[in-house]
Amino acid sequence: MSKARAGVLAVLIGIAAVGALHHADSTGTRSVRPADERSGDSTGRYAGSTDGRSASSITRHFANPEARHFGRQEVTPIVIAHRGASAFRPEHTLLAYTVAISMGTDYIEPDLVSTKDHVLVARHENELSATTDVARHPEFADRRTSKIINGLRHTGWFTEDFTLEELRTLRARERFPRERRDNTAYDGTERIPTLDEVVQLAQEHGVGVYAETKFPTYFASIGLPLEEPLLETFARYGWDDERDPAFIQSFETGNLKRLRPLTRLRLIQFVGATGAPYDLASAGDPLTYDDMVTPEGLREIARYADGIGVVTKRIGPGDPGGLDGRPVTPVELVRNAQQAGLLVHATTVRKIAARLRADLRGEASGGRATEQVKRWLKRLCRLNVDGVIADDPGLARAVRDQLRAGG
Repeated sequence: MSKARAGVLAVLIGIAAVGALHHADSTGTRSVRPADERSGDSTGRYAGSTDGRSASSITRHFANPEARHFGRQEVTPIVIAHRGASAFRPEHTLLAYTVAISMGTDYIEPDLVSTKDHVLVARHENELSATTDVARHPEFADRRTSKIINGLRHTGWFTEDFTLEELRTLRARERFPRERRDNTAYDGTERIPTLDEVVQLAQEHGVGVYAETKFPTYFASIGLPLEEPLLETFARYGWDDERDPAFIQSFETGNLKRLRPLTRLRLIQFVGATGAPYDLASAGDPLTYDDMVTPEGLREIARYADGIGVVTKRIGPGDPGGLDGRPVTPVELVRNAQQAGLLVHATTVRKIAARLRADLRGEASGGRATEQVKRWLKRLCRLNVDGVIADDPGLARAVRDQLRAGG
């Protein structure tokens, strides 16, 4: 075990004594069905069975806005650690997730890609050169190649060309070394974690997992679909119900629609700032992300998903929630989504000055902008969002708790 990880674990042990790692209102569920409405054993569901019900009946149940919307005027947003505490440690490492837990996050967020032997691992994308030391491994020099992924050409080393055993020889490094210089001190200390390890860590400390399927159309096209091993892993650890602290998210639509009849876990449709879901665009479907945030579009999402993840550009105060001139304000977008029975999660609040909104950037020094981020978080919370995805989960938790206490 590295000294850095040992130190973080020591912090965890200390704060566990006062119960700071988890609290009762952290599941992020808008409503809870009575116990007699829940089906019991989930055995066989992932092989195509749906506990005796048709896929369409499950979809209708989840599409019922009244079944999920609890009608409160204010909500307590959950805090989701973006790739772990990525403002402080290299993203998608057990160290980053552990630090996020010590800061009081409710969920840790792994982006998931597949290895050659179909094991899900946590990386922001399948190309490895930006986040690992793969270029320093001469034994893998011949693996460098170019691929077209989601319509764009990428050159480098890709997870799907490595077995898990081979990936274990690589070490993680900071993606933004100039903006996050302190994080580079941990370069080379951490391996690429598997989804199993992420879930084990989360359950050990009483937090949830907010998993994103990366490039699902691409991985399905090469015979390595992400959905089956994801469901199997969650089920192996007892997570298979909407009450469980687990979310599955995607910027695409097709994999969420395929997942809906197979699982009761909560599904989140991410909505980008521009463009369209890749699976729709590649199939010639004209539907865009702008269309998806209209009242009609939100009602359609509610047929297969439990919530939306909205990029902050769409719901920043003063920004047009619909973008491209559409007359949708941020308040209207959040309200319309919640009226459709959808959770609303804001993504991503970053602690890098260059990535903050211009009007909140201020005179941040060293790439840090704590006061500006606080203002930004307060604005989002006052929009009544159900969750905030943040690089600094400790700050997000502090702002959330301060507002909840009337501060």
